[in-house]
Amino acid sequence: MAEDVFARLNPALRKAIAAMGYKTPTPIQAAAIPPVLDGRDVMGCAQTGTGKTAAFCLPLLHRLAAAHATVRPGHPRVLILAPTRELAAQIGENLAAYAKGLAIPTAVVFGGVSINPQIEAIRHGVAVLVATPGRLLDLCLQRHLALDAIDAVVLDEADRMLDMGFLPDIKKILDRLPAKRQSLFFSATLAPEVVALAKQFIRGKAVTVRIDPGEPTVERIRQRVLFVDKENKFALLKWVLDSPKCFRVIVFPRMKHGADRLAKQLNRDGFPAAALHSDKSQGARQRALEAFRTGKIQVLVATDIAARGIDVDDVTHVINYDLPDEPETYVHRIGRTARAGAEGEAISLVCAHDREVLRHIERLIGKSIPQQLDHPLHSEAARTAMGADAVRPKRQPRPTPPPRAAKPAPARPPRFPRPGRRR
Repeated sequence: MAEDVFARLNPALRKAIAAMGYKTPTPIQAAAIPPVLDGRDVMGCAQTGTGKTAAFCLPLLHRLAAAHATVRPGHPRVLILAPTRELAAQIGENLAAYAKGLAIPTAVVFGGVSINPQIEAIRHGVAVLVATPGRLLDLCLQRHLALDAIDAVVLDEADRMLDMGFLPDIKKILDRLPAKRQSLFFSATLAPEVVALAKQFIRGKAVTVRIDPGEPTVERIRQRVLFVDKENKFALLKWVLDSPKCFRVIVFPRMKHGADRLAKQLNRDGFPAAALHSDKSQGARQRALEAFRTGKIQVLVATDIAARGIDVDDVTHVINYDLPDEPETYVHRIGRTARAGAEGEAISLVCAHDREVLRHIERLIGKSIPQQLDHPLHSEAARTAMGADAVRPKRQPRPTPPPRAAKPAPARPPRFPRPGRRR
């Protein structure tokens, strides 16, 4: 029974998760914790917001505590790979909270910040290391870190790892790991390229755990579509944000420069906001997340990659300012609300050229999203768009400028003999 899964954990872990408000395991935890406790390899498919971080962290900490294994400086026992700095930091925070009553040192390493404190933490000895691939390889190449003592490795958000081009780095990391190890592989989707990576990562027979992407998170989210003309979209966003129910909101534009522009416009018009994307420094990203968590700002304007790893309680609304190109990304986005049993709302602002994308999203989630037609900026043209009007135009490559005509060489001035000099 699902209720018995937490009962198998170390008493210190049970005390820690009770203090964090965990009562019963989520489906991914109920399915994944037992095989991880038994030392089995696991391939898990579950979207964000389903509790999968605890599904691998808790049993791995339990196994480390039971083994009483010594930790050598520079030789971690467990490695958790994450695609983004935000997700790595979030996993690190959860690990520290879970391991509060255990003498198990943990550390997080990622790029964008000074490497020196990370080197110092590794020198002191770390049992569990959370890392992004680039910084991990940097530390290995500089001989501050060796992966020869790894007993268990986790690849989290594997689909996003591939999207971000980390496959070459992952292969280099795999080459450094012991052949005999426990391998845990988690992804929101199991597309063919993700399965191919899983086969390289997990060499033996794995327990497959798959949680339907429509359950439980999407069903708890109230979804609605607002049709609008492109030139009225920002005004409609402000109309939505004006609701007293919108007190902690994540807004998703399509591009990084769009995130900066939106955050600037919102601040100008009285809606405290900050942008979060991969071009921001790590310090700026952490300040934005902290301001969002503590309620200093109402709106976090985030791109899809930066949003992986945002784990903030009580996000009341997710607003798709621009619909994503991939329908699966829509599911990832709206999973930022309705977390840990709470309810939430997802609102999509849809222009005429988004109509076909919306149809693909509805096909993926298996239902039509309710339409709100009584808002003040409703566009009937967007609602009924068909054919070419309903398809987002592809970005055209910039035309190659014609070659510049070669400038004629400047005429050389005549040379005259110096005064007093004979020729």
